[in-house]
Amino acid sequence: MNILFVCLGNICRSAMAETMFKQMVQDAGLSDQISVDSAGTSDEEHGHPMHPGARRELKKHGMDGRGHHARQINREDFATADLIVGMDDMNMQDLKMMAPADSHAKIYAIFDLLPDLKGQAIPDPWYTHRFGDTYESLATALPSWLDKCKEDLNNK
Repeated sequence: MNILFVCLGNICRSAMAETMFKQMVQDAGLSDQISVDSAGTSDEEHGHPMHPGARRELKKHGMDGRGHHARQINREDFATADLIVGMDDMNMQDLKMMAPADSHAKIYAIFDLLPDLKGQAIPDPWYTHRFGDTYESLATALPSWLDKCKEDLNNK
């Protein structure tokens, strides 16, 4: 199973989601069954490391964001990802415009699995500088994605 987290530049939200989710997958003993990656809809940050604010926030929670380099989503991602999870409305619009028609069913918004939060977005901390809020939002959303991955694996 392959899950891909997507934001605008792939240096804040999706990079944090990738790091956090990899830890969750590892803790669940599913690293051999679930592959986690992230990308941006824009190529503006291509090759750049994770934003220092994102790395600092992850470090507060015992995670390491070093080694991440931003990249733009590509056609192969749409073919290989089982789940593509966008962080806000703009990401969702961009993903649906970029995706081949047969990939649209794979595209979800970050809070789609939480009925009380469905339709909400995670604001871009590049603008807000509120990396703690981003972490907390992801910590709320990501367990539902792990449950979905487990469910999908059981149904294969």
